[in-house]
Amino acid sequence: MKHLSLLALCCTLALSALAADVSMAVPGAQTANGQKVLTFIAKDPPGQRCNGNLQVAAEIANTYRVPIQLLPSTLASGLPAPAVFYGTQLIVADGKDFNGAASYQIVADVLDLESVPKQAKSGLLFQDGVRKDFDALKATIKAGGK
Repeated sequence: MKHLSLLALCCTLALSALAADVSMAVPGAQTANGQKVLTFIAKDPPGQRCNGNLQVAAEIANTYRVPIQLLPSTLASGLPAPAVFYGTQLIVADGKDFNGAASYQIVADVLDLESVPKQAKSGLLFQDGVRKDFDALKATIKAGGK
């Protein structure tokens, strides 16, 4: 029984440490009416992962009805950059999950789990002609502008 109690205590402490690692004080994490905000934090000046994350923000805005804020790291002191948060929940961060590089699917999975409503009609980024140019831009960003 003593070993079982010790194991339960260790598991509780481990989960507490894990929860503390994925929830951080994010400026503007909620709107005035309590809706969670999707926050993209970029390095100053932005690097490749930051630019890629901003493209993900554009894709998300074309699909979901969610408030999005883009913050330079100077306005989010103490938080990793690049990083993406939904409310105070960490999605990706430099040196942590996905090393700060977000993808549409990673962010969309979180928003779907949170039952975030979708746009009535997808934005222009999902039309064939625009999508081709957008994908070319993302490839250029990944290649470092080459």
